[in-house]
Amino acid sequence: MIHGLRTTVYPVTDLAKAKAWYSEVFGQAPYFDQPFYVGFAIGGFELGLVPDGTPGVNGANVYWGVDDIEAEVARIVALGASVHTPVQDVGEAIRVVDLADPFGNLLGLIYNPHFDLAAVR
Repeated sequence: MIHGLRTTVYPVTDLAKAKAWYSEVFGQAPYFDQPFYVGFAIGGFELGLVPDGTPGVNGANVYWGVDDIEAEVARIVALGASVHTPVQDVGEAIRVVDLADPFGNLLGLIYNPHFDLAAVR
């Protein structure tokens, strides 16, 4: 039985820099911090960083929920990301954006006014 999204893993070439950057982006320290894996618990899900593999933008699209997509884009771009695809309305007031992190991965954000956050808690 599939229970839903649990973990997204991004490969990075500099684990220490990626850990510091994602700590700033999500406003928290990792709960698991080892040389082979750094894990952040974010809103009931996990973002994992691994120091091997090849960062890139061709993998799966993962979107992290936000309340104010424009404000988050501005904040994260100020932290060193760039806009990969601009904010777009994908229907019914749902908006998404793909940012490129400083390590070559995509960081997707989504504003979905229909998502019931209480259902995942």
